[in-house]
Amino acid sequence: MKEKAQIAVIGAGLMGHGIAQVFAHAGHLVTVHDASAQALATLRERIARNLADLGQDPAAAERVFPVESLADCVASADVVIECGPENLTFKRDLFARLEALCPPHTLLASNTSVMPITSIMRGLRSGHRAMGTHWWNPPYLVPLVEVIKTPETDPALAQQMFDLLAACGKTPAMVEKDVPGFIGNRLQHALWREAVAIVAEGICDAETVDTVVKASFGRRLPVLGPLENADLVGTDLTLAIHETVLPAIDATPAPSPYLKQLVAEGRLGMKSGEGFRRWTPEQQAELRARVLNHLKAMNHAEGR
Repeated sequence: MKEKAQIAVIGAGLMGHGIAQVFAHAGHLVTVHDASAQALATLRERIARNLADLGQDPAAAERVFPVESLADCVASADVVIECGPENLTFKRDLFARLEALCPPHTLLASNTSVMPITSIMRGLRSGHRAMGTHWWNPPYLVPLVEVIKTPETDPALAQQMFDLLAACGKTPAMVEKDVPGFIGNRLQHALWREAVAIVAEGICDAETVDTVVKASFGRRLPVLGPLENADLVGTDLTLAIHETVLPAIDATPAPSPYLKQLVAEGRLGMKSGEGFRRWTPEQQAELRARVLNHLKAMNHAEGR
């Protein structure tokens, strides 16, 4: 990979503009394509505002170039990262077009959060250069990027992507087996499934679930991962705990009926003002600000 690569990002929305920002801040030239003229028109402004908020040079936004034509956006790209909607047909069609439009050396990556990369890239003639790069929201604040190999991905090309991300200051993680949800979302939604079940079973309310997580093991998670914790307390104690608690933990292989009921009733979370909990506009704004400030403080403490 070139020291200063040409990056193309497909999508100028929430994830796309943040990913473009990371590469531009690291000194790379970035082209961005989006079907929305409005998203392209505000792209540099949004990136410059984010950079200024982080105390970084807003001039890095000048290395980001909005491009109306998909073909022009990717014509010289070393790396293409797709940030489109979570729709399998859309993604398959897009990568078929990208394969034809991009130079032969271009790395092709999807930023899907849960879809198996193998399903998205099925049918490509050059599947050896296709992979997943799952960024987390907001991508300029959350360090992790999962690099997902398919059975066809050339390991050397996946390593190129890994090294590029590391050089940009990210924390890449190599996912050796392509499975739905990869690593992070499998872990996150296993916790969410049990959290929903606890509320559905009347063990406590939703606010109490969140309080318990934030005031107990959640405090250790930034410095102590689950398997580090298991080794810390001992695998023998972990086994003893699992023998008692695992049979009682929800193992339903489908979404919770309680969650389905919330959606059917229009209780869609903050977008409707109520989900598991009720949310005023002021509460929503306060929570979003608290999360962003927490992420910025963690990055500052880590020297990012």
